[in-house]
Amino acid sequence: MEIREHYKMWLENAVDDKDLITELNAVSDDEDAIYECFYRELKFGTAGLRGIIGAGTNRMNIYTVRKATQGLANSLNKRCKDPSVAISFDSRIKADLFAREAARVLAANGIKAYITAELEPTPVVSYLVRELKTSAGIMITASHNPAKYNGYKCYGDDGCQMTDVNADSVYKEMQNVGYFNGDIKLVDFDEAVKNGMIEIVSDELYEKYLDNVQAQTVNEGVCKGSGLKIVYSPLNGAGNKLVRKVLGRIGVEDITVVPEQEMPDGNFTTCPYPNPEIKEALALGLKLCEKEQADLLLATDPDSDRVGIAVKTKDGYRLMTGNETGIMLMNYILSCRKAKGTLPEAPVAVKTVVTSKLVDRICEKYGCELKVVLTGFKYIGEQILLLEQKNEEYRYVFGFEESYGYLAGTYVRDKDAVVASMLICEMAAYYRQQGLSLDDVMTSIYNEFGHYLNRTESFEFDGAAGMKKMADIMESLRKEPPVSVCGKKIIELADYLESYTKDLVTGETAEIKLPKSNVLSYSLEGGGAVIVRPSGTEPKIKVYVTAVGKSQQEAADIAEETFKDMTKFMGIN
Repeated sequence: MEIREHYKMWLENAVDDKDLITELNAVSDDEDAIYECFYRELKFGTAGLRGIIGAGTNRMNIYTVRKATQGLANSLNKRCKDPSVAISFDSRIKADLFAREAARVLAANGIKAYITAELEPTPVVSYLVRELKTSAGIMITASHNPAKYNGYKCYGDDGCQMTDVNADSVYKEMQNVGYFNGDIKLVDFDEAVKNGMIEIVSDELYEKYLDNVQAQTVNEGVCKGSGLKIVYSPLNGAGNKLVRKVLGRIGVEDITVVPEQEMPDGNFTTCPYPNPEIKEALALGLKLCEKEQADLLLATDPDSDRVGIAVKTKDGYRLMTGNETGIMLMNYILSCRKAKGTLPEAPVAVKTVVTSKLVDRICEKYGCELKVVLTGFKYIGEQILLLEQKNEEYRYVFGFEESYGYLAGTYVRDKDAVVASMLICEMAAYYRQQGLSLDDVMTSIYNEFGHYLNRTESFEFDGAAGMKKMADIMESLRKEPPVSVCGKKIIELADYLESYTKDLVTGETAEIKLPKSNVLSYSLEGGGAVIVRPSGTEPKIKVYVTAVGKSQQEAADIAEETFKDMTKFMGIN
Protein backbone atom coordinates (compact mmCIF):
# COMPACT_ATOMS: atom_id res chain seq x y z
CA MET A 1 0.00 0.00 0.00
CA GLU A 2 1.32 3.44 -0.94
CA ILE A 3 1.97 5.95 1.84
CA ARG A 4 -0.83 8.22 0.61
CA GLU A 5 -3.24 5.29 0.79
CA HIS A 6 -2.19 4.63 4.38
CA TYR A 7 -2.77 8.29 5.12
CA LYS A 8 -6.25 8.24 3.58
CA MET A 9 -7.20 5.05 5.44
CA TRP A 10 -6.18 6.57 8.78
CA LEU A 11 -7.96 9.84 8.02
CA GLU A 12 -11.17 7.89 7.40
CA ASN A 13 -10.88 5.38 10.28
CA ALA A 14 -8.83 6.83 13.15
CA VAL A 15 -11.93 8.45 14.65
CA ASP A 16 -11.60 7.17 18.23
CA ASP A 17 -9.00 9.85 18.95
CA LYS A 18 -9.91 13.29 17.65
CA ASP A 19 -6.34 14.52 18.21
CA LEU A 20 -5.15 12.19 15.47
CA ILE A 21 -7.70 13.41 12.94
CA THR A 22 -6.73 17.01 13.70
CA GLU A 23 -3.07 16.15 13.14
CA LEU A 24 -3.74 14.28 9.91
CA ASN A 25 -5.76 17.17 8.49
CA ALA A 26 -2.99 19.60 9.45
CA VAL A 27 -0.37 17.73 7.36
CA SER A 28 -2.56 17.03 4.32
CA ASP A 29 -0.27 19.09 2.04
CA ASP A 30 3.04 18.16 3.70
CA GLU A 31 4.42 15.08 1.94
CA ASP A 32 7.51 14.94 4.15
CA ALA A 33 5.42 14.93 7.33
CA ILE A 34 3.11 12.24 5.94
CA TYR A 35 6.13 10.15 4.96
CA GLU A 36 7.59 10.34 8.47
CA CYS A 37 4.27 9.22 9.95
CA PHE A 38 3.74 6.26 7.61
CA TYR A 39 7.05 5.17 6.02
CA ARG A 40 7.29 2.23 8.43
CA GLU A 41 5.55 0.55 11.35
CA LEU A 42 7.00 0.77 14.83
CA LYS A 43 8.82 -2.51 15.30
CA PHE A 44 8.10 -4.56 18.39
CA GLY A 45 11.35 -5.76 19.96
CA THR A 46 12.69 -6.72 23.38
CA ALA A 47 12.15 -3.12 24.46
CA GLY A 48 8.59 -3.22 23.10
CA LEU A 49 7.58 -0.11 21.17
CA ARG A 50 8.84 3.44 21.44
CA GLY A 51 8.11 6.43 19.25
CA ILE A 52 6.79 9.96 18.90
CA ILE A 53 3.17 10.43 20.00
CA GLY A 54 0.94 11.14 17.03
CA ALA A 55 -0.91 9.80 14.01
CA GLY A 56 0.38 7.04 11.77
CA THR A 57 2.00 3.62 11.76
CA ASN A 58 5.34 5.10 12.83
CA ARG A 59 3.86 6.84 15.86
CA MET A 60 2.59 5.97 19.33
CA ASN A 61 -1.19 6.18 19.41
CA ILE A 62 -4.15 4.07 20.52
CA TYR A 63 -4.12 2.13 17.25
CA THR A 64 -0.46 1.09 17.41
CA VAL A 65 -1.00 0.21 21.09
CA ARG A 66 -4.09 -1.86 20.24
CA LYS A 67 -2.25 -3.66 17.44
CA ALA A 68 0.72 -4.48 19.69
CA THR A 69 -1.61 -5.72 22.41
CA GLN A 70 -3.59 -7.88 19.99
CA GLY A 71 -0.30 -9.40 18.86
CA LEU A 72 0.65 -9.99 22.50
CA ALA A 73 -2.77 -11.52 23.20
CA ASN A 74 -2.52 -13.86 20.22
CA SER A 75 0.95 -14.94 21.29
CA LEU A 76 -0.05 -15.52 24.91
CA ASN A 77 -3.17 -17.47 24.01
CA LYS A 78 -1.11 -19.79 21.81
CA ARG A 79 1.59 -20.55 24.38
CA CYS A 80 -0.02 -20.05 27.81
CA LYS A 81 -2.93 -21.61 29.68
CA ASP A 82 -5.29 -19.00 31.21
CA PRO A 83 -2.88 -16.08 30.62
CA SER A 84 -3.00 -12.80 32.52
CA VAL A 85 -1.11 -9.51 32.26
CA ALA A 86 -0.11 -6.74 34.72
CA ILE A 87 -0.29 -3.17 33.35
CA SER A 88 0.88 0.22 34.57
CA PHE A 89 1.97 3.58 33.20
CA ASP A 90 3.92 6.71 34.08
CA SER A 91 3.23 10.41 33.59
CA ARG A 92 3.69 10.46 29.81
CA ILE A 93 1.10 12.15 27.61
CA LYS A 94 -1.75 9.69 26.93
CA ALA A 95 -0.01 7.00 29.04
CA ASP A 96 -3.12 6.31 31.12
CA LEU A 97 -5.21 6.11 27.93
CA PHE A 98 -2.80 3.66 26.30
CA ALA A 99 -2.82 1.48 29.43
CA ARG A 100 -6.62 1.33 29.44
CA GLU A 101 -6.70 0.51 25.72
CA ALA A 102 -4.25 -2.35 26.28
CA ALA A 103 -6.46 -3.68 29.09
CA ARG A 104 -9.54 -3.49 26.84
CA VAL A 105 -7.85 -5.55 24.13
CA LEU A 106 -6.56 -8.17 26.57
CA ALA A 107 -9.94 -8.57 28.25
CA ALA A 108 -11.64 -8.95 24.87
CA ASN A 109 -9.26 -11.81 24.12
CA GLY A 110 -10.08 -13.63 27.35
CA ILE A 111 -6.91 -12.50 29.13
CA LYS A 112 -7.29 -11.05 32.61
CA ALA A 113 -5.65 -7.64 33.00
CA TYR A 114 -4.46 -6.26 36.34
CA ILE A 115 -4.09 -2.49 35.93
CA THR A 116 -2.84 0.09 38.41
CA ALA A 117 -5.25 2.86 39.40
CA GLU A 118 -2.63 5.54 38.88
CA LEU A 119 0.89 5.96 37.59
CA GLU A 120 3.53 3.75 39.19
CA PRO A 121 7.28 3.17 38.75
CA THR A 122 8.37 0.66 36.12
CA PRO A 123 9.82 -1.78 38.69
CA VAL A 124 6.33 -2.12 40.19
CA VAL A 125 5.20 -3.87 36.99
CA SER A 126 8.09 -6.32 37.28
CA TYR A 127 7.06 -6.92 40.90
CA LEU A 128 3.37 -7.37 40.03
CA VAL A 129 4.21 -9.92 37.34
CA ARG A 130 6.08 -12.01 39.89
CA GLU A 131 3.68 -11.46 42.79
CA LEU A 132 0.49 -12.06 40.80
CA LYS A 133 2.13 -14.77 38.69
CA THR A 134 0.95 -13.20 35.46
CA SER A 135 2.07 -14.35 32.03
CA ALA A 136 3.38 -10.93 31.02
CA GLY A 137 3.54 -7.28 31.97
CA ILE A 138 3.05 -4.00 30.12
CA MET A 139 4.50 -0.64 31.15
CA ILE A 140 3.48 2.45 29.19
CA THR A 141 6.58 4.64 29.33
CA ALA A 142 9.28 6.25 27.24
CA SER A 143 11.65 6.36 30.21
CA HIS A 144 13.69 9.58 30.08
CA ASN A 145 12.97 10.58 26.46
CA PRO A 146 11.62 14.04 25.65
CA ALA A 147 7.90 14.79 26.11
CA LYS A 148 6.96 14.01 22.50
CA TYR A 149 7.74 10.30 23.03
CA ASN A 150 5.83 7.45 24.59
CA GLY A 151 6.44 3.71 24.64
CA TYR A 152 5.13 0.25 25.40
CA LYS A 153 7.50 -1.99 27.36
CA CYS A 154 6.75 -5.71 27.82
CA TYR A 155 7.82 -8.16 30.50
CA GLY A 156 7.87 -11.95 30.56
CA ASP A 157 6.45 -14.15 33.30
CA ASP A 158 9.75 -13.98 35.20
CA GLY A 159 9.51 -10.20 35.61
CA CYS A 160 12.39 -9.55 33.18
CA GLN A 161 11.93 -7.55 30.02
CA MET A 162 10.63 -9.83 27.31
CA THR A 163 13.16 -12.16 25.70
CA ASP A 164 14.06 -12.11 22.01
CA VAL A 165 12.09 -15.31 21.41
CA ASN A 166 8.86 -14.04 22.95
CA ALA A 167 9.26 -10.57 21.44
CA ASP A 168 9.69 -12.16 18.01
CA SER A 169 6.53 -14.19 18.64
CA VAL A 170 4.56 -11.03 19.46
CA TYR A 171 5.95 -9.20 16.44
CA LYS A 172 5.09 -12.11 14.16
CA GLU A 173 1.52 -12.09 15.44
CA MET A 174 1.32 -8.31 14.96
CA GLN A 175 2.17 -8.72 11.28
CA ASN A 176 -1.14 -10.52 10.80
CA VAL A 177 -3.20 -7.84 12.54
CA GLY A 178 -4.77 -4.95 10.64
CA TYR A 179 -5.48 -1.59 12.22
CA PHE A 180 -9.07 -1.13 11.04
CA ASN A 181 -10.27 -4.42 9.55
CA GLY A 182 -11.76 -5.98 12.68
CA ASP A 183 -8.70 -8.04 13.67
CA ILE A 184 -8.39 -6.15 16.94
CA LYS A 185 -10.86 -7.17 19.66
CA LEU A 186 -12.13 -4.57 22.15
CA VAL A 187 -14.45 -4.50 25.16
CA ASP A 188 -15.82 -1.66 27.23
CA PHE A 189 -13.39 -0.93 30.08
CA ASP A 190 -15.97 -0.41 32.83
CA GLU A 191 -17.92 -3.49 31.80
CA ALA A 192 -14.73 -5.59 31.92
CA VAL A 193 -14.05 -4.30 35.44
CA LYS A 194 -17.54 -5.38 36.48
CA ASN A 195 -17.16 -8.90 35.08
CA GLY A 196 -13.66 -9.33 36.55
CA MET A 197 -11.65 -9.45 33.31
CA ILE A 198 -10.00 -6.18 34.33
CA GLU A 199 -8.96 -5.81 37.97
CA ILE A 200 -7.62 -2.67 39.63
CA VAL A 201 -4.46 -3.46 41.62
CA SER A 202 -5.02 -3.12 45.38
CA ASP A 203 -2.96 -0.77 47.57
CA GLU A 204 -1.88 -3.77 49.64
CA LEU A 205 0.42 -4.90 46.84
CA TYR A 206 2.33 -1.60 46.83
CA GLU A 207 2.97 -2.00 50.55
CA LYS A 208 4.26 -5.53 49.94
CA TYR A 209 6.53 -4.14 47.22
CA LEU A 210 7.89 -1.57 49.69
CA ASP A 211 8.42 -4.34 52.26
CA ASN A 212 10.68 -6.05 49.74
CA VAL A 213 12.51 -2.81 48.98
CA GLN A 214 13.07 -2.09 52.67
CA ALA A 215 14.41 -5.61 53.19
CA GLN A 216 17.46 -4.61 51.13
CA THR A 217 18.81 -2.27 53.85
CA VAL A 218 22.43 -2.92 54.78
CA ASN A 219 22.66 -0.90 58.01
CA GLU A 220 19.16 -0.83 59.46
CA GLY A 221 18.30 2.29 61.46
CA VAL A 222 21.35 4.28 60.37
CA CYS A 223 19.20 7.09 58.91
CA LYS A 224 17.21 7.74 62.10
CA GLY A 225 18.54 10.83 63.82
CA SER A 226 21.36 11.14 61.28
CA GLY A 227 20.50 14.74 60.37
CA LEU A 228 20.69 13.85 56.69
CA LYS A 229 19.07 16.54 54.50
CA ILE A 230 17.66 15.45 51.15
CA VAL A 231 16.29 17.36 48.16
CA TYR A 232 14.25 15.09 45.90
CA SER A 233 12.85 15.54 42.41
CA PRO A 234 10.61 12.96 40.73
CA LEU A 235 11.03 15.02 37.52
CA ASN A 236 7.22 15.18 37.18
CA GLY A 237 7.13 11.40 37.01
CA ALA A 238 6.04 8.27 38.84
CA GLY A 239 8.53 8.09 41.72
CA ASN A 240 7.03 10.73 44.02
CA LYS A 241 4.89 8.57 46.30
CA LEU A 242 6.88 5.36 46.67
CA VAL A 243 10.33 6.95 46.93
CA ARG A 244 9.14 9.27 49.70
CA LYS A 245 7.33 6.42 51.46
CA VAL A 246 10.36 4.16 51.61
CA LEU A 247 12.63 7.00 52.75
CA GLY A 248 10.13 7.72 55.51
CA ARG A 249 10.16 4.06 56.48
CA ILE A 250 13.95 4.01 57.01
CA GLY A 251 13.97 7.24 59.00
CA VAL A 252 14.95 9.94 56.50
CA GLU A 253 13.07 12.83 58.08
CA ASP A 254 14.33 15.92 56.26
CA ILE A 255 13.14 15.68 52.63
CA THR A 256 12.39 18.74 50.51
CA VAL A 257 10.70 18.04 47.17
CA VAL A 258 11.34 20.32 44.18
CA PRO A 259 7.86 21.91 43.94
CA GLU A 260 7.92 22.58 40.17
CA GLN A 261 8.75 18.91 39.50
CA GLU A 262 6.63 17.21 42.14
CA MET A 263 3.35 16.54 40.36
CA PRO A 264 2.93 14.33 37.26
CA ASP A 265 3.27 16.32 34.04
CA GLY A 266 4.03 14.66 30.72
CA ASN A 267 5.01 18.00 29.18
CA PHE A 268 8.08 18.21 31.46
CA THR A 269 8.05 21.98 31.16
CA THR A 270 10.94 22.54 33.57
CA CYS A 271 13.24 19.94 31.98
CA PRO A 272 12.51 19.25 28.30
CA TYR A 273 14.77 16.21 28.52
CA PRO A 274 13.72 14.58 31.84
CA ASN A 275 16.89 12.56 32.21
CA PRO A 276 18.73 12.50 35.56
CA GLU A 277 21.94 11.88 33.62
CA ILE A 278 22.07 15.50 32.43
CA LYS A 279 22.68 18.61 34.49
CA GLU A 280 19.88 20.66 32.91
CA ALA A 281 17.24 18.31 34.32
CA LEU A 282 18.69 18.81 37.81
CA ALA A 283 18.98 22.61 37.66
CA LEU A 284 15.98 23.33 39.89
CA GLY A 285 17.02 20.64 42.33
CA LEU A 286 20.55 22.02 42.56
CA LYS A 287 19.19 25.51 43.17
CA LEU A 288 17.03 24.19 46.00
CA CYS A 289 20.01 22.29 47.43
CA GLU A 290 21.94 25.55 47.70
CA LYS A 291 19.03 27.15 49.52
CA GLU A 292 18.44 24.23 51.89
CA GLN A 293 22.12 23.31 52.20
CA ALA A 294 21.14 19.71 51.60
CA ASP A 295 23.61 16.85 51.79
CA LEU A 296 22.23 15.15 48.73
CA LEU A 297 20.05 15.67 45.65
CA LEU A 298 18.07 12.68 44.36
CA ALA A 299 16.32 12.79 40.98
CA THR A 300 14.37 9.86 39.54
CA ASP A 301 13.38 9.73 35.88
CA PRO A 302 9.70 9.74 34.78
CA ASP A 303 9.18 5.99 35.19
CA SER A 304 11.42 5.86 38.28
CA ASP A 305 13.73 3.07 37.24
CA ARG A 306 16.80 5.35 37.11
CA VAL A 307 18.16 7.77 39.68
CA GLY A 308 20.80 10.49 39.49
CA ILE A 309 22.43 12.27 42.41
CA ALA A 310 24.43 15.35 43.29
CA VAL A 311 26.41 15.52 46.54
CA LYS A 312 27.55 18.41 48.67
CA THR A 313 31.22 19.38 48.52
CA LYS A 314 33.27 22.18 50.02
CA ASP A 315 32.76 24.18 46.80
CA GLY A 316 29.11 23.46 46.02
CA TYR A 317 27.53 20.34 44.55
CA ARG A 318 29.08 17.59 42.49
CA LEU A 319 27.02 15.58 40.02
CA MET A 320 27.92 11.92 40.27
CA THR A 321 27.92 9.86 37.11
CA GLY A 322 25.94 6.65 36.89
CA ASN A 323 29.20 4.74 37.15
CA GLU A 324 30.31 6.63 40.25
CA THR A 325 27.02 6.08 42.09
CA GLY A 326 27.13 2.38 41.20
CA ILE A 327 30.76 2.11 42.24
CA MET A 328 30.00 3.66 45.64
CA LEU A 329 26.96 1.43 46.16
CA MET A 330 28.92 -1.69 45.20
CA ASN A 331 31.74 -0.74 47.57
CA TYR A 332 29.27 0.14 50.38
CA ILE A 333 27.23 -3.05 50.06
CA LEU A 334 30.22 -5.39 49.81
CA SER A 335 32.33 -3.74 52.50
CA CYS A 336 29.52 -3.36 55.04
CA ARG A 337 28.00 -6.79 54.47
CA LYS A 338 31.41 -8.42 54.74
CA ALA A 339 32.11 -6.56 58.00
CA LYS A 340 28.69 -7.52 59.40
CA GLY A 341 28.94 -11.12 58.27
CA THR A 342 25.86 -10.85 56.05
CA LEU A 343 27.65 -11.30 52.73
CA PRO A 344 26.61 -14.66 51.26
CA GLU A 345 29.10 -17.36 50.44
CA ALA A 346 30.30 -16.97 46.84
CA PRO A 347 28.53 -13.61 46.28
CA VAL A 348 27.64 -12.53 42.75
CA ALA A 349 27.43 -9.03 41.27
CA VAL A 350 26.55 -8.12 37.68
CA LYS A 351 27.47 -5.22 35.40
CA THR A 352 27.13 -4.46 31.68
CA VAL A 353 29.96 -4.35 29.14
CA VAL A 354 29.92 -0.54 29.03
CA THR A 355 30.09 -0.14 32.82
CA SER A 356 33.27 0.99 34.60
CA LYS A 357 36.19 -1.41 34.91
CA LEU A 358 36.73 -0.03 38.41
CA VAL A 359 33.90 -2.33 39.53
CA ASP A 360 36.12 -5.29 38.70
CA ARG A 361 38.75 -4.08 41.18
CA ILE A 362 36.21 -3.64 43.98
CA CYS A 363 34.65 -7.06 43.46
CA GLU A 364 38.11 -8.63 43.39
CA LYS A 365 38.93 -7.06 46.77
CA TYR A 366 35.86 -8.52 48.46
CA GLY A 367 35.91 -11.91 46.77
CA CYS A 368 32.73 -11.26 44.80
CA GLU A 369 32.22 -12.95 41.44
CA LEU A 370 31.46 -10.34 38.78
CA LYS A 371 29.41 -11.32 35.76
CA VAL A 372 29.58 -9.06 32.68
CA VAL A 373 26.58 -8.94 30.36
CA LEU A 374 25.34 -7.05 27.31
CA THR A 375 23.87 -3.58 27.62
CA GLY A 376 20.31 -3.70 28.87
CA PHE A 377 19.06 -4.49 32.35
CA LYS A 378 17.18 -7.55 31.12
CA TYR A 379 20.55 -9.30 30.92
CA ILE A 380 21.21 -8.50 34.58
CA GLY A 381 17.75 -9.86 35.39
CA GLU A 382 18.58 -12.95 33.35
CA GLN A 383 21.60 -13.64 35.57
CA ILE A 384 19.36 -13.53 38.65
CA LEU A 385 17.00 -15.99 36.95
CA LEU A 386 19.90 -18.37 36.24
CA LEU A 387 20.83 -18.26 39.93
CA GLU A 388 17.20 -18.78 40.91
CA GLN A 389 16.98 -21.88 38.73
CA LYS A 390 19.82 -23.36 40.82
CA ASN A 391 18.22 -22.19 44.10
CA GLU A 392 21.12 -19.76 44.50
CA GLU A 393 19.42 -16.38 44.07
CA TYR A 394 20.61 -15.50 47.60
CA ARG A 395 24.12 -15.14 46.13
CA TYR A 396 23.10 -12.06 44.13
CA VAL A 397 24.08 -8.86 45.96
CA PHE A 398 23.98 -6.01 43.44
CA GLY A 399 23.82 -5.19 39.75
CA PHE A 400 24.04 -1.97 37.79
CA GLU A 401 24.59 -0.31 34.45
CA GLU A 402 26.34 2.98 33.81
CA SER A 403 23.10 4.60 32.63
CA TYR A 404 21.91 5.16 36.22
CA GLY A 405 20.12 1.82 36.70
CA TYR A 406 20.65 -0.18 39.92
CA LEU A 407 19.14 -3.19 41.68
CA ALA A 408 19.72 -4.86 45.03
CA GLY A 409 17.56 -7.87 45.83
CA THR A 410 15.70 -10.33 43.63
CA TYR A 411 12.07 -9.24 44.22
CA VAL A 412 12.06 -7.53 40.79
CA ARG A 413 14.06 -8.18 37.65
CA ASP A 414 14.57 -4.65 36.40
CA LYS A 415 16.43 -1.59 37.57
CA ASP A 416 14.67 0.09 40.49
CA ALA A 417 15.15 3.72 41.47
CA VAL A 418 13.05 3.18 44.60
CA VAL A 419 15.50 0.72 46.18
CA ALA A 420 18.47 2.65 44.76
CA SER A 421 17.22 5.90 46.32
CA MET A 422 16.83 4.14 49.66
CA LEU A 423 20.34 2.66 49.56
CA ILE A 424 21.92 5.93 48.43
CA CYS A 425 20.38 7.76 51.38
CA GLU A 426 21.36 4.97 53.77
CA MET A 427 24.91 5.05 52.41
CA ALA A 428 25.07 8.84 52.79
CA ALA A 429 23.83 8.63 56.40
CA TYR A 430 26.31 5.84 57.21
CA TYR A 431 29.31 7.82 55.99
CA ARG A 432 27.94 11.05 57.47
CA GLN A 433 28.24 9.46 60.92
CA GLN A 434 31.93 9.01 60.14
CA GLY A 435 32.31 12.64 59.13
CA LEU A 436 32.50 11.83 55.41
CA SER A 437 30.48 13.13 52.49
CA LEU A 438 29.84 11.01 49.42
CA ASP A 439 32.31 13.27 47.63
CA ASP A 440 34.94 12.18 50.17
CA VAL A 441 33.95 8.54 49.66
CA MET A 442 34.30 8.67 45.88
CA THR A 443 37.67 10.40 46.16
CA SER A 444 38.93 7.73 48.56
CA ILE A 445 37.85 4.97 46.16
CA TYR A 446 39.76 6.62 43.31
CA ASN A 447 42.81 6.99 45.55
CA GLU A 448 42.67 3.31 46.44
CA PHE A 449 41.90 1.73 43.09
CA GLY A 450 43.01 4.26 40.45
CA HIS A 451 41.58 7.22 38.59
CA TYR A 452 39.19 5.70 36.10
CA LEU A 453 36.98 8.05 34.13
CA ASN A 454 34.03 6.91 32.06
CA ARG A 455 32.28 9.25 29.68
CA THR A 456 29.40 8.70 27.30
CA GLU A 457 28.23 10.86 24.43
CA SER A 458 25.07 10.31 22.38
CA PHE A 459 24.64 11.44 18.79
CA GLU A 460 21.04 11.76 17.60
CA PHE A 461 19.86 10.80 14.12
CA ASP A 462 16.15 11.53 13.63
CA GLY A 463 13.85 10.18 10.96
CA ALA A 464 14.38 7.76 8.09
CA ALA A 465 17.61 9.43 6.97
CA GLY A 466 18.95 9.21 10.51
CA MET A 467 18.31 5.47 10.75
CA LYS A 468 20.24 4.93 7.53
CA LYS A 469 23.10 7.13 8.72
CA MET A 470 23.47 5.07 11.91
CA ALA A 471 23.52 1.83 9.92
CA ASP A 472 26.14 3.29 7.54
CA ILE A 473 28.40 4.32 10.45
CA MET A 474 28.33 0.84 12.01
CA GLU A 475 28.93 -0.81 8.63
CA SER A 476 31.87 1.48 7.93
CA LEU A 477 33.46 0.72 11.31
CA ARG A 478 33.26 -2.99 10.55
CA LYS A 479 34.71 -2.67 7.05
CA GLU A 480 37.49 -0.22 7.97
CA PRO A 481 38.12 -0.28 11.74
CA PRO A 482 40.48 2.25 13.30
CA VAL A 483 43.97 1.04 14.21
CA SER A 484 44.60 3.68 16.88
CA VAL A 485 42.67 6.29 18.84
CA CYS A 486 44.20 9.40 20.38
CA GLY A 487 47.68 8.10 19.60
CA LYS A 488 47.08 4.83 21.45
CA LYS A 489 47.08 1.55 19.55
CA ILE A 490 43.99 -0.60 19.58
CA ILE A 491 45.17 -3.91 21.04
CA GLU A 492 41.88 -5.80 20.98
CA LEU A 493 38.70 -5.58 18.92
CA ALA A 494 35.41 -7.13 20.04
CA ASP A 495 32.42 -7.40 17.72
CA TYR A 496 29.33 -8.51 19.65
CA LEU A 497 27.24 -8.80 16.49
CA GLU A 498 29.70 -11.17 14.83
CA SER A 499 30.43 -12.75 18.26
CA TYR A 500 34.23 -12.63 18.28
CA THR A 501 37.18 -10.90 19.86
CA LYS A 502 40.50 -10.44 18.11
CA ASP A 503 43.83 -9.77 19.77
CA LEU A 504 45.46 -7.34 17.35
CA VAL A 505 48.91 -8.03 18.80
CA THR A 506 48.90 -11.82 18.40
CA GLY A 507 46.13 -12.12 15.80
CA GLU A 508 44.30 -14.68 17.93
CA THR A 509 40.49 -14.73 17.93
CA ALA A 510 37.98 -16.04 20.45
CA GLU A 511 34.22 -16.55 20.51
CA ILE A 512 31.98 -14.21 22.52
CA LYS A 513 29.43 -16.42 24.28
CA LEU A 514 26.72 -13.79 24.64
CA PRO A 515 23.61 -13.03 22.56
CA LYS A 516 24.38 -11.10 19.38
CA SER A 517 24.26 -7.33 19.78
CA ASN A 518 25.29 -4.46 17.52
CA VAL A 519 28.24 -3.39 19.68
CA LEU A 520 31.87 -2.70 18.75
CA SER A 521 34.52 -2.48 21.47
CA TYR A 522 38.12 -1.32 21.14
CA SER A 523 40.65 -1.90 23.95
CA LEU A 524 43.50 0.60 23.93
CA GLU A 525 47.04 0.59 25.22
CA GLY A 526 47.22 1.74 28.84
CA GLY A 527 43.86 0.33 29.96
CA GLY A 528 41.57 2.69 28.05
CA ALA A 529 38.69 1.61 25.84
CA VAL A 530 36.10 2.84 23.33
CA ILE A 531 32.72 1.20 22.77
CA VAL A 532 30.27 2.16 20.01
CA ARG A 533 26.66 0.99 19.76
CA PRO A 534 23.33 2.23 18.41
CA SER A 535 20.74 2.69 21.15
CA GLY A 536 18.11 -0.02 21.25
CA THR A 537 15.36 2.42 22.26
CA GLU A 538 16.31 5.81 20.80
CA PRO A 539 17.51 7.13 17.40
CA LYS A 540 21.06 7.57 18.70
CA ILE A 541 24.54 6.17 18.45
CA LYS A 542 26.31 6.05 21.80
CA VAL A 543 30.07 6.26 22.24
CA TYR A 544 31.56 5.15 25.57
CA VAL A 545 35.10 6.05 26.54
CA THR A 546 37.15 4.67 29.43
CA ALA A 547 40.22 6.70 30.32
CA VAL A 548 42.78 5.99 33.04
CA GLY A 549 45.08 8.67 34.41
CA LYS A 550 47.25 9.59 37.36
CA SER A 551 44.51 12.03 38.44
CA GLN A 552 40.89 12.72 37.55
CA GLN A 553 41.98 15.74 35.53
CA GLU A 554 44.47 13.74 33.52
CA ALA A 555 41.86 11.03 32.90
CA ALA A 556 39.35 13.71 31.82
CA ASP A 557 41.87 15.20 29.37
CA ILE A 558 42.58 11.78 27.89
CA ALA A 559 38.85 11.11 27.55
CA GLU A 560 38.28 14.42 25.76
CA GLU A 561 40.99 13.76 23.20
CA THR A 562 39.81 10.19 22.71
CA PHE A 563 36.28 11.40 21.94
CA LYS A 564 37.49 13.98 19.46
CA ASP A 565 39.60 11.46 17.61
CA MET A 566 37.01 8.68 17.56
CA THR A 567 34.05 10.80 16.47
CA LYS A 568 36.16 12.40 13.77
CA PHE A 569 36.99 8.93 12.47
CA MET A 570 33.26 8.06 12.53
CA GLY A 571 32.36 11.25 10.65
CA ILE A 572 30.00 12.60 13.33
CA ASN A 573 31.92 15.61 14.65
